Amino acid sequence: MVKALLDRGGRTDQDILAYFTRPTRSVNHRAIIEIRTGTKHTAVPAASQDDLSAFLASWPEIDHTTGLSLRGDELLIKAREAMIAAVHTFNGAGLHFRAELFIVTAVIAWTYLHHAFYKREGVDYRYRQSDPEADKTERGAERYWELGKCVRSNRCPLDKAVKSNLEFVLGLRHEIEHRSTNRIDDAVSAQLQSCAINFNDAIKGHFGEQFGLERRLPIALQFVTFSPDHQEILKRAGGLPPNVSAMMDAFHDHLSEEEAKDTRFAFRVALVPITVNRVNQADVAYRLVQPGSDDAKQVADLILKETEKKKWLPGQIVTKMHREGYRSFNTAHHTRLWQSMDARNPGKGFGVSVYGKGQGDWAWYDRWVDVVRTHCEQNASRYGKPVSNDGPPPAPRYRPGPPPAPPPPKAV
Repeated sequence: MVKALLDRGGRTDQDILAYFTRPTRSVNHRAIIEIRTGTKHTAVPAASQDDLSAFLASWPEIDHTTGLSLRGDELLIKAREAMIAAVHTFNGAGLHFRAELFIVTAVIAWTYLHHAFYKREGVDYRYRQSDPEADKTERGAERYWELGKCVRSNRCPLDKAVKSNLEFVLGLRHEIEHRSTNRIDDAVSAQLQSCAINFNDAIKGHFGEQFGLERRLPIALQFVTFSPDHQEILKRAGGLPPNVSAMMDAFHDHLSEEEAKDTRFAFRVALVPITVNRVNQADVAYRLVQPGSDDAKQVADLILKETEKKKWLPGQIVTKMHREGYRSFNTAHHTRLWQSMDARNPGKGFGVSVYGKGQGDWAWYDRWVDVVRTHCEQNASRYGKPVSNDGPPPAPRYRPGPPPAPPPPKAV
């Protein structure tokens, strides 16, 4: 194309250079001189004038936000757009499989980002059957490394914690692939948050600050405040599929405590409503607090600890069931119920020993009261018909006792 432009005339070397240089590919002006004088590339023929006209007609094919070439920077553009799509999908209202959709799309984004990096560094990321011929698909296309191969290459530029996060995401992808799963959004949201932040850091660190996603993905607004009741609802939600839970447990067993706490593996934050001391801060919706700072210590002293849960003794639960109409339910029934469900297992979260593990009396949480109520409802014919909810329960009958004794006479 440079030779064709030189043959057509009307442009200086600097004008010609402008067609081929961009932020991801800087070309020194002497390259045009070397081509014009025949110092280099003498064996390369000039493009036809028709090809040159087509090139000029389509130029500049660039992404106007980043300045990336739609052809020359195709891998980098696809990487950015795939991660943007992944985050938009996860934040989309009304979706029930957000984590699964994010994982699949984020894997594509990271794969393209690795390919863009390896291409720039001159690393051959093709599978090979025999050197120098590359392995190909049935239709003749070259086969490129998948993300797992890219991450495990000794040329991968990522830190260990970032690699661990991607290995975790890949493990999840393999477990949910072509399978029906329960919602796993809340269980893996910290790792997915790190996956997105790590991607943004990687693309800026290896290609330039201008390619960050902050301008495309500003802070999200939400309608939720996390009250204690809402926390209980989340905790009572359906559990993880056994295969996903087993994969996560096995993965975490191989992590050191330091690796597990690294924010590049799992990013967790505490949300605390704040008030402002100055008027000019009133429009700030959020504020980032640096760990270890005085502000961070003040936040840690606020409401981050969960409030003490209400506890029920067995007799109180039986009395409560009586008041709800199940008057035949007694302490023996309650004991057989919790024994059949192994409900005193601390891992089930139904209650706690009030004097320490395995000692003293056992107190039950509201979660267990709900289980007992459900059991009574399912066995209403056995424990008695519950009181109707159409109106307030009848007031207890009052039986007056004997009149009080007269006071003793005062001493003279």
